[in-house]
Amino acid sequence: MSAEFIPAAKPIIGDEERAAVDRVMRSGMIAQGPEVAAFEAEFAEHFVNGRATVAVNSGTSGQHLGLLAAGVGAGDEVIVPSFTFAATGNSVALTGATPVFADIDPQTFTLDPASVRAAITPRTKGIMPVHLYGHPFLADQISAIAAEHGLAIYEDAAQAHGASWDGRPVGTLGDFAMFSLYPTKNMTSGEGGMVTCATEELARGVRLLRNQGMETQYANEVIGFNARMTDIHAAIGRVQLTKVDAWTAQRQANAATLNAGLAGVAGVTLPYVAPQAVHVYHQYTIRVDAAERDRLRDALKAEHNVGSGVYYPIPNHRLPSLAPFAPGLELPETERAASEVLSLPVHPSLAAGDLDRIVAGVTAVLQAGA
Repeated sequence: MSAEFIPAAKPIIGDEERAAVDRVMRSGMIAQGPEVAAFEAEFAEHFVNGRATVAVNSGTSGQHLGLLAAGVGAGDEVIVPSFTFAATGNSVALTGATPVFADIDPQTFTLDPASVRAAITPRTKGIMPVHLYGHPFLADQISAIAAEHGLAIYEDAAQAHGASWDGRPVGTLGDFAMFSLYPTKNMTSGEGGMVTCATEELARGVRLLRNQGMETQYANEVIGFNARMTDIHAAIGRVQLTKVDAWTAQRQANAATLNAGLAGVAGVTLPYVAPQAVHVYHQYTIRVDAAERDRLRDALKAEHNVGSGVYYPIPNHRLPSLAPFAPGLELPETERAASEVLSLPVHPSLAAGDLDRIVAGVTAVLQAGA
C-alpha cells in the first residue's frame, strides 16, 4: 500500500512552540511563573469572556480540584454521563462523592435532560455535562433543570475549545469548567488543563488546591496537591492559542467536506449539530450498524491506510472501576452509541486528498458489506 497512513489524530507542534520552550529554558524560570500567569489571562480572554482562569497540570486535575473547590465531597452525588472518558466519573469519585450515571441524547451524545431529571435525589449537588466530541451539551434544558432543583453545573469542556451554545461560549455555562490541553485536543500545552470559574472565590480555591494549599509560600491554608502547570507547558500553550481559531475553522471545513462526501452512503449517520450550537469537531463521529462498526474500523486501516477511533467502547457504568457506583443500571442510548460510533480523521493537518480517501474508504467498505 503506497498511500501514507492518515492518523485519527495528529498534534501540531511547530517552530514557534519550540522557540517558546527554548526561551523559557534559557530564562531559568521553569516551574510555575510568569508564563503560566500570562497563559491564564490570555486563555480567559480568548475563550471565556475573561472569566477567572486557573492553569493546572492536566484536565483531570482541573476537574478534580474544581469539584473540591466547589465543596463537593462525601455524601454528595454528581450526575454525569456514562458515555465519555472515565476521567469524568473518576474526578467525582476522587472527591469522595458518588458519580450518578445518566443516559445520553442520541443525536448530540451529550446528557439527556429526561435522564438527568430522573437521576436527581436529595443528595444531588450538581450536574457535570460533557461537551462531547466538541458539541456543547443541551444547555437550555439542563440549566433549567439545575435551576429548578438548586443544583450546580460543572462543565467538562475537555474537547470543546471554542464551542458555544446560543452564542454563549462553553466554559461560561456553569459554576466552573475544565478544558484539557492534552496533545490530541484541539490545542495543547504538551500536557495540562485550565479551570474557568464563575467567581473569584472559586478560582482562589482551585489556586490553593493546585499549590499544596497555599498562595503565599509556607502559609498553607488548606490541604492541597501539587497540580501546578510549568512555564514550559504554558509557553507552548500561549503559542497554540494564537493558532487554535484557524485550526478550528479547518476542522469545521473538513467536517463539511466529509458531510458532503458521506451524505449519500447507506448505513452512515452523520454528526448532528443542534441549531443553537457551534461544533468544534474535536472528533468527527459517525454511527454505523453495530454489526459493521468494527469491520469498518479494521478495513479502513488494512485496506485504505486510514486511522479511526472508537470513543468510547465501554460505557463508564460498565467499567470495573466505576461499575460499583451503578449496580444494575441500564442506559440504552449509551449502550447503543458505544456499539455504533466511529470517529474519522478531521484534524487540521488533513489535505483534500486525505479527505477524499477517507470518504472513498468508508464508502467502499460499507458497500462491500452490503
